[in-house]
Amino acid sequence: MVYLFSRVSAKLYIGTSGWSYPTGEGTWEGYFYPPGTKNELEYYSRFFNAVEINSSFYRPPSPAAAAAWAGKTPDGFLFTAKFWQKFTHPKMYEAATGEAAAISLADVDLFKKSLEPLASRGKLGALLAQFPPSFVNDDRGRQVLGAVMKHFGEYGLAVELRHKSWSDDPGTAGLLRSGKAAWVEIDEPKFNCSVASGVPLTSGKAYFRFHGRNAEMWWQGNGELRYKYLYSPEEISQLEEKVRAAGEKAAVAFAFFNNHWQAYAPRNANDLKKALQLPFTGFASSRLLG
Repeated sequence: MVYLFSRVSAKLYIGTSGWSYPTGEGTWEGYFYPPGTKNELEYYSRFFNAVEINSSFYRPPSPAAAAAWAGKTPDGFLFTAKFWQKFTHPKMYEAATGEAAAISLADVDLFKKSLEPLASRGKLGALLAQFPPSFVNDDRGRQVLGAVMKHFGEYGLAVELRHKSWSDDPGTAGLLRSGKAAWVEIDEPKFNCSVASGVPLTSGKAYFRFHGRNAEMWWQGNGELRYKYLYSPEEISQLEEKVRAAGEKAAVAFAFFNNHWQAYAPRNANDLKKALQLPFTGFASSRLLG
């Protein structure tokens, strides 16, 4: 299930950031997943051809789990995996674990081994290095970015930078190109420190992440309310234009929705497929049709 669209050379992969949201007010149960769904990933893969692995941010998955994910999805389905927070969010890692976020080669090997079952089956589309807004373009930031590209470049990297110091520097694109890393285009609320929109293509992959535009709750909301945002048809049209333009230049394009509140993400992902005139399947739950 690889999408190709007219006058655009890219293979297009559309999906959501994560697939399992079983609890809380923002749950997907009853919104995207019919009650009692046993195998959420298999069900998800009926509608989309790619997904971001969100759980790998908190800990490297076991190779057995990664092998099971590969087995539950059809040929042509791709995963992208978010980097372990120990690599990209050291303060968050230390707060969560009480351990120092000192990176070793053993950590690099552990993370690589955790994803090998996906890579060996041709189902790992990219590794996503999502950095926080506090990650700025200074000597240390460039050193960290260089190390990530050196140790993980073999998998095809997508780098999400959120601080404007990166887009203010014309050298950032060259740095990413040197590591054949895609500069992730993000859609989110804009603040004084935000990275610019419309970042350049820096590899053969285009990579988009749509976080929603809930500015009011962005800094004060919890992990659910921050992403309580449904893109309007007009906004979907704007996103479609960006994806289509990137697809005219890239070999592969990924587009993921992270506005996960009550399955807004799969709803908007399907909206984007329709806007791009791609095949789409209606959802079973009537709660996604309104």
